[in-house]
Amino acid sequence: MELIGARAGTAMPMEMRQALHLKGLIPASIEDFDKQEARAYEQLQSKTTNIDKYIFLANLRSINVNLFYRIVLSHLREVAPLIYTPTVGEACIKYSHIYPFLYPCKESVGLFITIHDVESIDEVLNNYKETISQELVPEISVITDGSRILGLGDLGINGMGIPIGKLQLYVAAAGLNPGRCLPIVLDFGTDTEENLNDPLYLGIRERRPDDKTFYEATRKVISALHSAFPNMLIQFEDFSTDHAFELLEAWRHKILCFNDDIQGTGCVILAGFMNAVKNAGIPPKDQRILFVGAGSAGVGVARQLVEYFIYDHKIPEELAKAMFWFVDSRGMITANRGDKLADHKTYFARHDNGDMQCKTLEETVEYVKPTALIGLSTIHKMFSPKILKRMNELNQTNRPIIFPLSNPETKAECSFEEAMIYTNSRVLFASGTAFPPYTVPETGIRHIPGQGNNMYVFPAIGLGGVLSQPKCITDTMIFAVAKALANSLTDEERARGELYPRIERIRDVSAQLASAFITQAVREDQVREKYWHKLVN
Repeated sequence: MELIGARAGTAMPMEMRQALHLKGLIPASIEDFDKQEARAYEQLQSKTTNIDKYIFLANLRSINVNLFYRIVLSHLREVAPLIYTPTVGEACIKYSHIYPFLYPCKESVGLFITIHDVESIDEVLNNYKETISQELVPEISVITDGSRILGLGDLGINGMGIPIGKLQLYVAAAGLNPGRCLPIVLDFGTDTEENLNDPLYLGIRERRPDDKTFYEATRKVISALHSAFPNMLIQFEDFSTDHAFELLEAWRHKILCFNDDIQGTGCVILAGFMNAVKNAGIPPKDQRILFVGAGSAGVGVARQLVEYFIYDHKIPEELAKAMFWFVDSRGMITANRGDKLADHKTYFARHDNGDMQCKTLEETVEYVKPTALIGLSTIHKMFSPKILKRMNELNQTNRPIIFPLSNPETKAECSFEEAMIYTNSRVLFASGTAFPPYTVPETGIRHIPGQGNNMYVFPAIGLGGVLSQPKCITDTMIFAVAKALANSLTDEERARGELYPRIERIRDVSAQLASAFITQAVREDQVREKYWHKLVN
C-alpha cells in the first residue's frame, strides 16, 4: 500500500490516506493524474537548459515512475531527445558530477560491475536479487563498458546514462515493464585522461585491460547473468568497434542477445534507405553508395544494405558489394592502400581501384560520383557546403540521398538546413540526431527531416525477443523488422515524402515491427513455444 501511495502522490484517495495515517500531513486536495501531469510538465518547461530538464526528469522517474512515463508518452517528440540523444550525451559527460542528484529516492538504478567484481559476480547478482520481487525478475538488459559512447569516445562509468536512457525508450516505445529492465555498466577502467584526472570521477581509476583480460571478464559476467536470468534478453551497447563485433559473434548463438550499434543502426537506416531508393528516381542497381566512417555502426549498416540489394532486388552479392565505397581517417579504403586493415573493414575494401588512392572525402566524391552519401564519422560538418553542392551537381537526373547519422548533434556531418540549402531542397535526408523542420523561403513549404533513430527498431526487437524467446536473433529477423518499418508509413506520410513514420505513432509502429519479428522467428523455427506458432499460422 505504501508503494501504491507513493506512486499516487497527490492523487491518493482519502481511504488510503487514512489507512497510512497521513491525514493532516499532506495537502488535503485530492487530484486526478491529469493535474499531476500538468504540474510536472509546467515544471519541465520552466527549465532553461536541456541538461536541467534531464535532471528534472530523472528525479521525477525516481519519485513517481508512473507520472514520468505519462509525461514521456504525452510529449514524446519533445521528451525523447531529453531522455536520450542528444541530451544524454551531455549527461554522460557530466555523469559523475550529477549522479547523486539524478536518483534521490533510489539505492541503485542498475549494476555497476568493476573488473575487480568479476570473480565475485554471483555476490553482486545476489545483492541485486535482494532488491527485487520475484514478479520483477529482469526480462531485458542493456549493457555497456562505456568505451565508445555515441561519438564522444571512452567515458568509462559515465556511459551508464546510455543503458538507462535506452531502457526508458524500451518502456515508452514498446510498453515493456520498467521494473523488469536492468541497465548495466562494466566499469573496466578508462583510457581517457580527463576522467582519470577528475577528482569527482566515480569509476575505477585504471587503464582498460588488454583484450585477453577483457574477453575473459565479460565471459564471466555474461555467463553469470544468463545463469541467474536465463530468459533475459541482453542488448550490447557502445562497446569499442572490435569488441562489439567479437562479442556479438561470440554470444549471438549462445544466448538471446543483439547489438544495437551493429544490427539496430543497420536496421533503421535500411528502412529509411528502402524508402529513399523508391523516391530517388534511378534503378536500385545504379546506386553508388559512399560511407564516411568505417566503425562497427558503419560496416553494420552497409552489410544490411548489401543484404537488401541481394534479397529484394536479386542483385548477386559481389555486384551488390561493389555498389559500396568507404572512407576512413586514411582515405578511401582499398586492398592496396598500404596499411593493415581491421578485420571488419576488409569485406568492403576496393580491389578495382588500380593505382588510384583517394586521401580525402572530396577526392573520393570526385572518383566515386556517389548517388548516396552516408556519414557515421562522428566528425562535425564533414559534409561541407562544397561536398553537398557537388552531390547535387552529380545527381541532376535523380535525387541525392544524404544521411548524416553521427550522434549527438555536435558530431553530425551536416544539418538538415544545410542539406536542403545546398541541394536546392532536392535531398532525400535522414539524420541520426533530431533537427528542426526547414521552410523553403521561395515556396513557404515546410519540410520535416527524417531521423534514422534506432528508437524505431530496438524497442520492437526487444519486445519481440522478450515475448517469443527465440533461440537466437538472426539477421533475417532484423531484416524483417526493417521491411516492416519501411512499410509502416501512412498514405499521408508517404505523400509528404517522409522516410519514417511520425514518432507520435511509435507504439503502434513498435507493435507492427514486433509482429514482423515474431513471424519471421516462427518461420525460421527459432521459437519453441507453440502459442506463437499457432498465432502466426
